[in-house]
Amino acid sequence: MTTAAVPPAGPLIPRPANTPDALRQALAIVAPDRLDEMAASKDEAFAQAVEQQSLTPVRAWVLTWARDIEIARRPDLATRYHHANSHLEDEDPDTARKALEELTAVLDEALAEVRQ
Repeated sequence: MTTAAVPPAGPLIPRPANTPDALRQALAIVAPDRLDEMAASKDEAFAQAVEQQSLTPVRAWVLTWARDIEIARRPDLATRYHHANSHLEDEDPDTARKALEELTAVLDEALAEVRQ
């Protein structure tokens, strides 16, 4: 008798510190296929910071990746995120609208968690 795999109830890993190294290490565990994307966006953020003489692009980079890692490390959020994302371009406008609302709610929840 085969049973369906049950996703873990809690986070896959502890929440990392909001530092580039901690975020990279966490991403290597929860979404290693996104490491190149993270590196490229980090380079871009640091270049913008130098150009603008402001840390705002670096802070935005940290928050964006902390949010994305929060979603990836939590099966509950990841499931909601992927479900909503898969319905964004639904032919039914009401379904697409609800998917966008859910996606926004997931992103907001994850961002609120990493800002604490």
